[in-house]
Amino acid sequence: MGFLNKLSNLFRPPRPAGRYFPLEVRCKRCGETIQGQVDLHNDLSMEWDEGGSNPRYICRKVLMGQGTCFQQIEVLLTFDTERKLKQRQINGGTFIEETE
Repeated sequence: MGFLNKLSNLFRPPRPAGRYFPLEVRCKRCGETIQGQVDLHNDLSMEWDEGGSNPRYICRKVLMGQGTCFQQIEVLLTFDTERKLKQRQINGGTFIEETE
């Protein structure tokens, strides 16, 4: 089976660096750390303001832990046209910063 897996990996496209935006949040109810990711090529939706200008991408993710608490944590992310994070909001948890 190992030979077939190696052979199939030759034909599988490589995972591009920077394609995924990592998420790490902490549940407000139980304190569990939950990790997720946003696929910057497939999970984003284009949005414009009322005048039809200022395009941006938005992504809404709902994360849920695997422990005994099944609190849903909603994350709303806003990206610019170059897919750089501009704004983030969370409901039901807190963001864990990379320095922690």
